[in-house]
Amino acid sequence: MSIYEKPVRLLFKYFVTDQNIVKGQIVSKDQVISWFKSKYPKIKMGTITAHLIKMSVNAPSRVHYNVNQNGEDDLFYQINGGHFRLYEKENDPSPLYVKSLPEKGGSTQVENPEEIEDETEEEFHQTGFAYESDLRDFLSRNLTIIEPGLHLYEDEGISGVEFPVGGRFIDLLAIDKQNNYVVIELKVSKGYDRVIGQLLRYMAWIEKNQAEHAQRVRGIIIAREISADLHLATSRISDVELFEYDLSVSLRKVKQNSISG
Repeated sequence: MSIYEKPVRLLFKYFVTDQNIVKGQIVSKDQVISWFKSKYPKIKMGTITAHLIKMSVNAPSRVHYNVNQNGEDDLFYQINGGHFRLYEKENDPSPLYVKSLPEKGGSTQVENPEEIEDETEEEFHQTGFAYESDLRDFLSRNLTIIEPGLHLYEDEGISGVEFPVGGRFIDLLAIDKQNNYVVIELKVSKGYDRVIGQLLRYMAWIEKNQAEHAQRVRGIIIAREISADLHLATSRISDVELFEYDLSVSLRKVKQNSISG
């Protein structure tokens, strides 16, 4: 439900008109946030930055945000993590609407260079889920296996999948049955202690920019294996939980019809 008379995506179009943005003009993320804070202060920063991604035709994470494929959400072309210009249909590549794998030898644009982190070898081992995104997509549809009542964050077409926080992205942002925020960080293989700093940063951002005064923010780390160092690192942090996942496969024999001559 919209806070103001118009939904956020329409307010973005009003921003373009109000600021007299013209073809080729570069717009900064800070400029957009400042305008919204001035005119629509009740809209949360996370909602603003997520809509920037949703309405940028070349931002890979927009595919998680229920983008209208009729072109209504095709407003910007993202230059880098903090700068945008108006989308030019006649010159720019076709907008991204559905998730696709990059071609072999090709490159995938990222929303922010800071998002490229030192993930090292654990992201590339075959551990049941080929990629972190596979684990993320499965859990986004099955959050209640973590705890009853847990559901994906949703706001004006923006989901908690790859939710933007200060130039990086939370794997999953969820809401529990007490209406508190739950930040979920995923590792397809082994969870090392360095992930705790990443998680705490995300939790602090949500607490500062997204949560209401009475809402708690807690964190969950899910990995195939939790390292001893990560156990130790989280032993003094009461609002972070650790989970390990297992995969199982069952087979069902398919009855074949006999072929008569």
